Order: sequence, then C-alpha cells, then structure tokens
Amino acid sequence: MLSLAAGVLPDHSPQVTARAAATAGYDATGVWIDRDTWTDAVTREMQAILSGEGLPALDVEVVWLMPGAPDDHHRRVVDIGRTLGAANVLVVSSDPDDAATAAKLRLLCEHAAGDIRIALEFALFTEVKTIAQASAILRAVDHPAAAILIDPLHLARSGGTPADVAALPRAWLPYAQFCDAGLLAFDTEDRAAIIEEAVDHRLHVGEGVLPLRDLYTALSPGLPLSIELRSKALRDGHPDPVDRARAVLTATRRFLDSNG
Repeated sequence: MLSLAAGVLPDHSPQVTARAAATAGYDATGVWIDRDTWTDAVTREMQAILSGEGLPALDVEVVWLMPGAPDDHHRRVVDIGRTLGAANVLVVSSDPDDAATAAKLRLLCEHAAGDIRIALEFALFTEVKTIAQASAILRAVDHPAAAILIDPLHLARSGGTPADVAALPRAWLPYAQFCDAGLLAFDTEDRAAIIEEAVDHRLHVGEGVLPLRDLYTALSPGLPLSIELRSKALRDGHPDPVDRARAVLTATRRFLDSNG
C-alpha cells in the first residue's frame, strides 16, 4: 500500500489531498487535521470523499505533545481518525520529559480503544530524537496500540540505521514513511537547518543517498508506506496537486519495481 502523505500537499486542503491521491493512483491517503479549521462538516465531507473514492486513510496528523497537562484536542484527533476509518495517528513530542511523553501516549492509546494505532515519530527537531529513545518510550507505554513511525530522513540524520529498524518488534511498525535526501550538508545541532531540510529539501525516492534499499528490506514485507516528500522544488515545479502527487508516485514505484 502506497499512501500520499499530507505533507506532500501542504498548500492544499485535506479534501484536495484525498482527491489528488485517488486521481493519481495511490492506495491510501494521509489526512492533516488543523485544529483551527477542522469542523464536524469537514469530517462529514472527508468521509464522503474517502467513501466515494474507495480510498482508505492510512494516517491522520498531527498530535504534537507539549509539556503540561494532556490536550483535549489530541483526543479529538484520535476521534476524527477513528470516524474516518484511519489506521494510524501520527504523534510527535516536544515534551522534554520522556516519562511524561510516555504517560500521554498511553492515555491516547487507551482512548484509541483498539480502533487505531498511536504512532510516535522521532526526529532531531523534537524532544524524541532517536529510534533508541522512541523504543524506550514505547516500552514504558506498554500498550498494544502504541507504535513507532520510521521516517528515513529522520532515521539517518539522528544516526539510526536500517539494522536498528530490523531489530524492532514487528508489532511496533504498522506503517512507515518513505522519502530520500542528499548528503548531509549542515550541523545536526542546528534545529532550524534540520527543519528546513525536512520541509523543503527532500528528494524523490531513489534520487538521493539514504539507504532505502536496506531500510525497505528491514521492514516487514508489504508494510504500508506513506510517501512523505516535502520539497520546495516539488511544490514550485508541480503546483497542480494531482500532477505533484503523480510525480511522487511515479518515482516511488520506479524505485520499488527496481528493488523487487
């Protein structure tokens, strides 16, 4: 299953993204939930689009954990994802207390009630920076709904390897992201540079230097992939959402076909 990540079309609405995913030929779509603009009417419209297109939602995003008390909006994202039939909720954390992150994740897992997975993504610009740190948090959560989301870019920039992914319990990986990137050209202590690369400088799958072949092998066969290609060049070169979605899918399929 190949899904169009919401981040590929950040300049378009979730409705446009879902329609573009269907038209371009994806098997699923990601859904971005903006807390300020998402309403019950949007939920109903998205239900109608997904049902009409026969397109499942692979994930909804983003739950961004912060220091302090749990946020009611985060439970709302889980509820919206469940209503849309999404398989996963994407979570990141800016809480520097790993125990607090684990406690909030567990609450979300309990709220999920077995209907949807709660997937923690690690990245250097968050407070959960590495695959080892994310793994320790999941062990502390100790809930079957808890998961880790692997992004090849964040894995590489944080010093992780495909072997680290292969060592994870298979049950922790309901899906993964996929993208490529060039050689590291900045200080990984520079948070602004990390974010800039993540949102503006990713490359088509197979056009960079990330060890995607080894990572693909490390993942379970047939694992759903969310193609997370945030790129200013792609946005500028393909302003039409369907054209952009199709360009990403074509490159991804080319890589996957060439790697069996």
